[in-house]
Amino acid sequence: MKSDRIVYGVVAFVLLLLAGVALFSYHGKKETEQANVKAQQLQTALSSAGLRVPYKDSIVRVLGDDGGAICADPDDALRRGTLYGMITNGAAGPGQRPVLVDNKILQGQLIIMKVYCPQYADAFQDLIDDLKDA
Repeated sequence: MKSDRIVYGVVAFVLLLLAGVALFSYHGKKETEQANVKAQQLQTALSSAGLRVPYKDSIVRVLGDDGGAICADPDDALRRGTLYGMITNGAAGPGQRPVLVDNKILQGQLIIMKVYCPQYADAFQDLIDDLKDA
């Protein structure tokens, strides 16, 4: 019927309009000059510390220009708990035990924090100093 066609036409027009607005308003994660500079700084710092150096494109994609998830309130209790949970023997429940972790893992994260969010580096260094590492 004619009223059904009008309703379908209006709905289709609104959906197309919303799709157009969404397409033009999406900016995505763009590479910035600052992200490239920080990635280069991180590569240099990792290399001078004797750690494995990832490709610059990978660093830019993961850390961007603000450090990504590493710099998102790293002193939060949940983030510390996640870190402690990752340096265990892998068991679950009562069998889970802390292990001696390779110092390079923690030093790598500290270097990332020194480059991307230096305001948290001292607190993380204190956390590292409290852990037993290999």
